[in-house]
Amino acid sequence: MPTSSGSPLREFMSIWKERLLRLVGLVQRHPRTLALFGFVSGIASFVLVDRQEEFARVIPLLMLLSWTWLVLENTLSRSLARRFGHELPAGVLRYATQMIHQESLFFVLPFFFVTTAWNSGQAFFSALLLGAALVAIIDPVYYKWLAPRRWTYLAYHTLTLFAVLLTALPILFHLTTPESYKLAIVVAVVLSLPSLSRNVPFDGWGRWAALGALSLALGATGWLARSWIPPATLWLTDVAVTASLDDRTPAESLGTVTDAQLRSTGLFAYTAIRAPRGLDERVYHVWQHDGIEVDRIALDITGGRKGGYRSWTHKRNFPDNAVGRWQVRVLTEAGQMIGALRFRVVD
Repeated sequence: MPTSSGSPLREFMSIWKERLLRLVGLVQRHPRTLALFGFVSGIASFVLVDRQEEFARVIPLLMLLSWTWLVLENTLSRSLARRFGHELPAGVLRYATQMIHQESLFFVLPFFFVTTAWNSGQAFFSALLLGAALVAIIDPVYYKWLAPRRWTYLAYHTLTLFAVLLTALPILFHLTTPESYKLAIVVAVVLSLPSLSRNVPFDGWGRWAALGALSLALGATGWLARSWIPPATLWLTDVAVTASLDDRTPAESLGTVTDAQLRSTGLFAYTAIRAPRGLDERVYHVWQHDGIEVDRIALDITGGRKGGYRSWTHKRNFPDNAVGRWQVRVLTEAGQMIGALRFRVVD
């Protein structure tokens, strides 16, 4: 026999269900409003994280909580139906999923756009994120082309989650870029397993073997592609190739250096690297001559300084024939490029 306490609760759930349906109807009548909200809130999130340290943890935490709900939405929906006798309307779940995709992509895009070395393979990954964000705000493409294609939708879902983890983990837990990258791969693969299992057309041992092979392939692809993926929370705020430093301030930045000057004073590669507060990271200045590595120097940086952590390397030993194109690539321990400094040595 039902208790009297259940009736007010069911009435409360009915009221909220009706309100959610009205909200969904409003979004259907004004779809561009949802897209505009996702874009504006994403940009605002980046500004708040960059300038207001007290918001630096709150916003990424909300992103991860929303993804936790998204991953568990089927389980939570069934639990609500059993407990309260009401199922969440399909339209509500559909628009909530789309909104989480929008919010996530527009949250991470500014980070990746700032950190991308646009003359490298990283441009492809950032362009891919931009394309995914545009798909999320164009309803005909999202619902009629993306959602019905199970494997395409799974790849889209995993890509978005992966980008959120790369951005949120260093800010929330002060993990280094290599640690964040490895953990993001593992979490993205594990959370994609339920969706993968629904799309594998095998039974029994064949099903488990296929799942294992797909998971390994997904993880290996993510790791091998790391040089194409920008370090979302590390970017250069100032760079210079210079002949001298004065109290951590570089002299004039040089684009062309004579061989005589090179051997007289050597060269400084100066970089100021912006990183989240509390993050300790090891990076490398990799000196290359005509595309060939000639030196790799480790630097330890600390996050939190708005102007970026100032660091430099001073190279005095150069090969006998130093004439040609030089660059100093700034890399993380995982091999992700933060940026590059270029100069030319002439006779």
